[in-house]
Amino acid sequence: MMKLAIVILNWNGAEMMRRYLPSVLRCSKADGVEVIVADNASTDDSLSMLSREFPDVRTVVLQENYGFAGGYNRALSQIDAEYYLLLNSDVKIRQEGWVLPMLRYMDAHEDCAACQPKLRYLREPDMFEYAGAAGGFLDKYGYPFCRGRVMGTMEKDEGQYDEIVPLLWATGAALMVRAKDYWKAGGLDARFFAHQEEIDLCWRLRTRGKQIVCISESVAFHLGGATLNQGNPRKTFLNFRNNLLMLYKNLPEGDLKSVMRVRWWLDRVAMLQSVLKLDFANARAMMRARKEFKRLMPDFEPDRKQNLEARTTEKRVDERKDFFLLWQYYARGRKKYRQLK
Repeated sequence: MMKLAIVILNWNGAEMMRRYLPSVLRCSKADGVEVIVADNASTDDSLSMLSREFPDVRTVVLQENYGFAGGYNRALSQIDAEYYLLLNSDVKIRQEGWVLPMLRYMDAHEDCAACQPKLRYLREPDMFEYAGAAGGFLDKYGYPFCRGRVMGTMEKDEGQYDEIVPLLWATGAALMVRAKDYWKAGGLDARFFAHQEEIDLCWRLRTRGKQIVCISESVAFHLGGATLNQGNPRKTFLNFRNNLLMLYKNLPEGDLKSVMRVRWWLDRVAMLQSVLKLDFANARAMMRARKEFKRLMPDFEPDRKQNLEARTTEKRVDERKDFFLLWQYYARGRKKYRQLK
């Protein structure tokens, strides 16, 4: 068994890997650490490029595109390691030995199931990056935010979030997770296909008493939007649908009805905003996400029951905050994480 497998899930990302994989290989050299590329049935020249330009990199070849969640589950099941590090293909590393602070922390804290590095924006390296910044939380109604990123506002990294604190979720762009905890919690939910599956997994780990943290000594630089750009209707559909499914799976019994009732109205306000902007494609995507959520609810009922039975406490986890993020951000002008606190 290797200590750490850094696994990059690729789909038609030959150019991304050609650009960023060398930095990962150069900066990840350590005993027991291996970089592996899992290919999600790419139709570009990803596999031939890897064979030609990176012949020493091990590849796991999947027979179809299983999405982020299903692709990782199938790839990781073929890899024997104590820890996995799920890494996006559009991540650049500039710090040699960047994984070592995360490994040391995980080794010393058996109750910690997952961690992430600080995630900065590749195009503006002093700024936090949208996908994970310095670790994530949820508001009362399931809207995610991070230390260093609230809604669309990114902060400059000035060391203000370097302390290690409990998180609700760590970014899927650079997620280190203990293999035994990953599989015990059920892995990523392949039905999500892509988007918010890491939040769902981390929430399950937290309610089972495990810790999630950000290790600020480790830093990764993320380009973001390499597969689907912000505002893409497909991305809107997956984000809305998966967020509702995640809430249904993980909310405590006492919160489920009230949260879902409010979300029904909030999602319709979001649809109306898109219509007023003449963005009919995203309005339709939100409507379709609501319909798909309603259709899938019966399939997720056993998951909800299992998650509730596996909880170590009936209380909500503290990292799901008791405020409404949109009100804080738009009505009260609180655009930084510490203002929310």
